Amino acid sequence: MEVTIYFEDYEIGSSRKTSGRTITETDFVVHAGHTGDFFPHHMDAEFMKASPFGQRIAHGTLVFSIGVGLTASVINPVAFSYGYDRLRFIKPVFINDTIHSVTTITAKEDDPRRAEAGRVTERLQVINQHGETVLAADHIYVVQRRKS
Repeated sequence: MEVTIYFEDYEIGSSRKTSGRTITETDFVVHAGHTGDFFPHHMDAEFMKASPFGQRIAHGTLVFSIGVGLTASVINPVAFSYGYDRLRFIKPVFINDTIHSVTTITAKEDDPRRAEAGRVTERLQVINQHGETVLAADHIYVVQRRKS
């Protein structure tokens, strides 16, 4: 779905919640293959039995990728990702956990490089089936201003 939302239209405090996605063993294997991260924390069930977690944990970058992907349901042709700040892996995610994302607009400011745009910060929270935040990050967008 495409929706044009200019810088002036963003409201601090507005939020949205995505649908859920269950994390599978296939996700672990495919992500390890894509990234080269075959650490035993993610791939070795026997190794992890002796850990405080008792089982394999999802790659933080896997949780981040899926959590961000869940938010990609609306295309705004006048907004572009500037990057992420304050990324934290707060709690582990396990095989068969179901996660969803919640985004909340937390800040708006002028873009120091582009007079025709502003920066919008959206807080991303990835939440598991127990209601616990497992990942948090600030997503910064460069968004065009409405033409006068």
